[in-house]
Amino acid sequence: MAILEILKHPDPRLKQASQKVETFDKTLRSFIADLEETRRSGPAAVGIAAPQVGRFERIVIVDCSSARKPVPNHGHLVLINPVITQWDGFEVGREGCLSVPHHTGEVIRATRIHIEACGPEGESLAFDMEGYEARVVQHEIDHLDGKLFLDRVVSHHTDLFQRKVYKKSRPAAPARKPEEETRVA
Repeated sequence: MAILEILKHPDPRLKQASQKVETFDKTLRSFIADLEETRRSGPAAVGIAAPQVGRFERIVIVDCSSARKPVPNHGHLVLINPVITQWDGFEVGREGCLSVPHHTGEVIRATRIHIEACGPEGESLAFDMEGYEARVVQHEIDHLDGKLFLDRVVSHHTDLFQRKVYKKSRPAAPARKPEEETRVA
């Protein structure tokens, strides 16, 4: 397995739409292993999409099970050619991204979604998701369509924030984080 280089904003490749995966083989599964290794090497990343490492295929990995508010969720998921077929409600929440490492932003997302996708072997998958997990999946699917959370921030003046950097040399009081900060890829 290898840790792949993450493309960073404003790299124009991040605006490129991804192609549907047609072949489910050993090469695909090897790439998925590298993508997972890359996600795990990131700072608390709960999701990653193939375009973030320069592969423009419709592949995402999400795992909300270790997040601050993990319930409910479906655990570790590899979603290939994901499509949101239903959505309901909306909510504003803070998001971050491996490809936009210096900012977070307030983004409106659906609170409940139904998603259909394929797994690594080409098997059909379907999930009903809500809350945090639904937000993460919507964020990752945006990457497949050439969108970043920056494209969904309502106001760059009031809803976009510099990510705080804390010095490690001295003990500090625990940092207070917004209720719904999401560190997704």
